Amino acid sequence: MELFKELYHSKNTIISMAKNDFKNKYAGSYLGITWAFIQPLLTIVIYWFVFQIGFRTTPVENVPFIVWFICGIIPWFYFSESLIAGTMSVVEYSYIVKKVMFNINILPLIKIVVATILHLFFIILLLIICLAVQMPISLHSIQIVYYSMCIFILALGLSYLTSSLVPFSKDVGQVITVILQFGFWLTPIVWNQNILPSTWQYFFKMNPSYYIVQGYRDALINKIWFWERPISTLYFWIVTGIIFLLGRLIFKKLKPHFSDVL
Repeated sequence: MELFKELYHSKNTIISMAKNDFKNKYAGSYLGITWAFIQPLLTIVIYWFVFQIGFRTTPVENVPFIVWFICGIIPWFYFSESLIAGTMSVVEYSYIVKKVMFNINILPLIKIVVATILHLFFIILLLIICLAVQMPISLHSIQIVYYSMCIFILALGLSYLTSSLVPFSKDVGQVITVILQFGFWLTPIVWNQNILPSTWQYFFKMNPSYYIVQGYRDALINKIWFWERPISTLYFWIVTGIIFLLGRLIFKKLKPHFSDVL
């Protein structure tokens, strides 16, 4: 609660720095912030071409493959971008960390707010695609807000943990990138978990990102409320809570030493 009070009181600073970060990231390039959308869009097109055109993937859960696929990859984009950027936040803002009066607790949050801006665009794109294939948008779709919040909290907790370690070892950033590459394939984004035996399905459901990806599909495809999956919801928030508390504890312990190693 103390942390969230700090973040609330710093909301103007967070918003201002997030805007500047978003603009400066692509400053000087010809296409500017358009680059922030080009890479994810190209990734979606490539996967769609490989699986839909190349492998001739059939509809999944009675919906076109492209809709089923985008419902999974858009939350993954949000999570991976938030975690990678949040992990490097303390190092990237090293010149600010050395200022005694600055509240460095907000640094990982700034990066996640920037990723949230991009995520809003892709949510709109997702809804447009659903309408384009004549898939009805029901009240269940409002759960996208809830599942986006799940990503936000999970990514923030992990970012506090990883960003506190990067100043002491730059390899942490590379390790996170590799783990996310494995995580992409260990999460049923381009493949359907129903092809696995029930025992293996249970194993993959232990991955917190599974809950989020499945949640987006529940909101738009399966029309299932999150409280209709009470065990999965409880498990996710227990794991996320532990990660968040651990991340905050380590960040708080190592914070006084950041300026010494940067």
